[in-house]
Amino acid sequence: MPKAEIRNQVRRLRFDHGEMTQQQLADRIGCTRQTIIMLEQGRYVPSLALALRMARVFEVSVDDIFELI
Repeated sequence: MPKAEIRNQVRRLRFDHGEMTQQQLADRIGCTRQTIIMLEQGRYVPSLALALRMARVFEVSVDDIFELI
């Protein structure tokens, strides 16, 4: 099976939520700032648990953050 390519809206959502920093998001979802950087660059596919925690922080569905392309 080919590697999944996923597009995300993490950067836009951070700015839509009071210009949240990468570190603030990382602290709220329990990961490192480097993970957020890699997510925003499309170089990291999060675990389901991480995606769900992020959706909870942004008060949106996982589908609103991530899109399989």
